[in-house]
Amino acid sequence: MRAAGLKGPLAGKVALVAGATRGAGRGIAVQLGAAGATVYVTGRTTRQAPSEMNRPETIEETADLVNAAGGHGIAVQVDHLEPTQVQGLVDRIAFEQGALHILVNDIWGATRMEWNKPVWESSLDYGLRTLRLAIDTHAITSHFAAPLLIKTRGGLVVEMTDGTDAYNATNYRVSFFYDLAKAAVNRMAFALAHELAPHGGTAVALTPGWLRSEAMLDAYRVTEANWRDATRVQPHFAISESPAFVGRAVAALAGDPDVARWNGKSLSSGELATIYGFTDLDGSRPDAWRYVVEVQDAGRPADVSGYR
Repeated sequence: MRAAGLKGPLAGKVALVAGATRGAGRGIAVQLGAAGATVYVTGRTTRQAPSEMNRPETIEETADLVNAAGGHGIAVQVDHLEPTQVQGLVDRIAFEQGALHILVNDIWGATRMEWNKPVWESSLDYGLRTLRLAIDTHAITSHFAAPLLIKTRGGLVVEMTDGTDAYNATNYRVSFFYDLAKAAVNRMAFALAHELAPHGGTAVALTPGWLRSEAMLDAYRVTEANWRDATRVQPHFAISESPAFVGRAVAALAGDPDVARWNGKSLSSGELATIYGFTDLDGSRPDAWRYVVEVQDAGRPADVSGYR
């Protein structure tokens, strides 16, 4: 049941993008497809059943975009908090493809953010739910997918997070629970790197910059076509990047025969763009995390000169 006739540097490769309904996950799935991969795209929202996020994007749309890009997209509805569903997904991939070469853990699914609230003022129920969505889902998926991944040497696991290790180590991120969630995902990549290395596998943590996700565009009442209009409201949005940018970062890693050099590292889309030479949709290379430190956090006026 393997997909045939695909072309590109990742032709013959099988990827699972867990949490590919929208945002970075969708961008990654599409770019892996553009490189010729067969991509299983998972999430809770289908055309028949929305998730608690109550957004219009669906996994079927993502699979269609993968196909249009030149890959083979396969949509599978999965709640990654449910071990039996994840086990069933991996069993299906093993039956249909016989291998798994790339695992992207991009599951998130949180529906709100509690900004700058200490732990004692935060909603405990929502905070613990956030940890489950951000951490348990990744652990459950890796638990079931890793045995299939390590059957073929050269497997790659990408743990998607927000912020590099270096930035998160010295900056408070939004709230107690959000900060903990993102630090934990970075550490997951470090631990997985240790465990995969003897089997020829590689694990990295990867962060986009200021992502122009569907929800972010909606929040600023713009589209991808006119996103620069949002800089009138938030000038620093000028450093933002499309989901395709981090998608190209993952495709570049997956196509690198020397990807093991990154094992256990915390990486950003902007950093990898300078190394692999890919660009965002507009031909630029936004280096958001360097910009955040040197311009935004430093209190300087918004100016992306030299940063994209």
